[in-house]
Amino acid sequence: MSWLRALKVVVFGTLALFGPSVAASAAFGAFQAGIATFQRSWRPRPVLALASGASLGVSTFLGYLTGAHSGLFLALLALWTFLAGLAWTAGPTAGVIASSNVAIMLVTVTLPTSVATAAGHAAVIAAGGLVQAGMIVLFPVRPWGLQRDALADALAALGDYARRLRQDPTAPFDPEPLMTARSAAAVTAWQARRRPAELHGARGLAERIRPVLASLADPEVGGAAEGPERDRVRELLAAAGSVLDSTARAVRHGTPVHLAPAAVAVLRSPDTEALLKGPARRAAARLAPLLDLLHDVVEADVVAVDATPTPPPAPSAPQRPGAEPGPDSGGGDRGAAYRDRPGLLRLLPLVLRDIRGELHRDSPILRHAVRVTAVTCAGDVLGAALPLGHGYWAPMTVVMVMRPDFAQTYGRSVARFGGTLVGVALATGIVQAAHPGGYVSAAFAVVSAGLMYLLLRTGYAISQVFVSAYVVFLLGMAGAGVSQTVRERALLTLLGGLLAMIAYAVFPAWETPRLRARLADWLLTDGRYAAAVVGHYARPGDRGGPEGREVRETLLATRTARVAWHTSEEQAAHEPVRHRGLSHTTADRAEHALAQFARVAMLMEAHLPGRGVTPVPAAAGLAEVLRETTEAGAKAVREGRVPRWDRLRDALARWDGEGVPDQVVRSAADRLLEALEELSAALEEDSGGPRSPGGSAARAPEQGPSA
Repeated sequence: MSWLRALKVVVFGTLALFGPSVAASAAFGAFQAGIATFQRSWRPRPVLALASGASLGVSTFLGYLTGAHSGLFLALLALWTFLAGLAWTAGPTAGVIASSNVAIMLVTVTLPTSVATAAGHAAVIAAGGLVQAGMIVLFPVRPWGLQRDALADALAALGDYARRLRQDPTAPFDPEPLMTARSAAAVTAWQARRRPAELHGARGLAERIRPVLASLADPEVGGAAEGPERDRVRELLAAAGSVLDSTARAVRHGTPVHLAPAAVAVLRSPDTEALLKGPARRAAARLAPLLDLLHDVVEADVVAVDATPTPPPAPSAPQRPGAEPGPDSGGGDRGAAYRDRPGLLRLLPLVLRDIRGELHRDSPILRHAVRVTAVTCAGDVLGAALPLGHGYWAPMTVVMVMRPDFAQTYGRSVARFGGTLVGVALATGIVQAAHPGGYVSAAFAVVSAGLMYLLLRTGYAISQVFVSAYVVFLLGMAGAGVSQTVRERALLTLLGGLLAMIAYAVFPAWETPRLRARLADWLLTDGRYAAAVVGHYARPGDRGGPEGREVRETLLATRTARVAWHTSEEQAAHEPVRHRGLSHTTADRAEHALAQFARVAMLMEAHLPGRGVTPVPAAAGLAEVLRETTEAGAKAVREGRVPRWDRLRDALARWDGEGVPDQVVRSAADRLLEALEELSAALEEDSGGPRSPGGSAARAPEQGPSA
């Protein structure tokens, strides 16, 4: 609650020193800086508070300078809103902060009465952010708490996965917790010197444990389906889940790891080697040392987590400002090595580069920026023209509810109207009935902010109740907007929500037509990942070598493509243009097929040969065919055709015999083909094309890229 403490200091301090008008500006700055620190970001919270307060101060000052000339102010509003729309390129945190700055600017520019007072208001707004940052430094709330939670969530998800594998050997695993933990592991140089030791290395080990668990559980490449061997596999999976849960709790709370003695006994039992055989024995032999090493990494100050050390990588700039830098080796961070997250000054040119990349007509970010700019300006003009007074409620609603996708905009418009209606009704009723003085209004505002904080995770509508009440009480404290009624504010809020919805109808950016492209990207990255794994059998080596790094890079790419597909599918589910994309049934079947394809490749990864193992030269040819056929298949999916897999089937037929190391690789290769044929069958059903003999899909009539 340090941000609420800072808010109280700012509100009551400036009220006593400078009066209600300045106190209202300072309170808006402190409130916005506090809200910025609650956004999902791995950056230090004080940095977010400072950046938010400073940018809002600049916005307010420039807004007041142009406020006397409606044309100039409208031009500034258009520019600021357009830039706020483009800020979503840098990620949702930057987008939310930029949009909130525009919304609050619309209110704060009405408070000053001269250029000098406007400069003073801008200064106290920035000072509000400074006070927030200072309070966070003096009274930190769970330092590194977000990073701890991200890593703990990943370990807990892995423990849950191990337990589910006991009953369902092919249970799916959502890699998003591991992706979130990887994002949290990227730090600045300043953070790297202060990061707790237990946050080093554990994530890389979790990445290596996951395929071993899947390989141990799957009866096609692991132990027997039933009998004593299967019972021992279930015991090992349960023990692994217990160890992972204990490690997750230790990481989350910063306490020592307390392992259940029964779980340790199972993992170290000498009977395991006698009961298991083949791939299951190899998986079990890898699992116990990895879990022991995970325990040591969390317990020790600095532990090298790879058997073969590699030189520390030099920090490198990320490909996107919100994304992680280059892929790591999967072994964690060592000593001074760290995965670099650029500071704000280094981030600016990267953001500008990505914004330039979004300046094309098909970019959803650019369409959002144009849409929100036009509607915000229209809302400002209409709000000023209507005889309701304080028309900024309409454009403020627009800029707060509009998001780059239709589903969020629609849901937030409804929630915003409902929450605002309740909030302004309660707050306006209190102000008009009790006529509270400055200090009482300030106390009501602080209480509203505290309730907003307590209920922030319950939903957007609830938070809007108290945000709206906060605005009303601050305006009442400053003597502005007291005469405006509930009906007038509700009508202006409704106007803003309607304008936002109309904008999507006039200038849409539907996600549905992009489903095929997202599916093609996922197929392409899945194919490269599988090809990298198969190719490793032709060139055995360490995980830190070129082949191991290629496997890691392609795995990260396929995870990113998978998340992009899921995001698009969720957005498309709420859009009224489903006929322009894949049907729900086809999307579900295609998703299942590609998930199975990636899972089979992961099982093969669990048995990657190390240095000194006899290579399988034929694997290189199969890897090349896998890469080329999936690239061709991705192109076919993107163009609305059904892909064919005849060349891959022929390559598998030629691979029987020479140099195949064991049944894991050969049976897994067949299952890769089965998953691809399932994908073709799903797409063929959607297109209505005929099936060709042998199970592969025939070429369907071409459809436009927006089909």
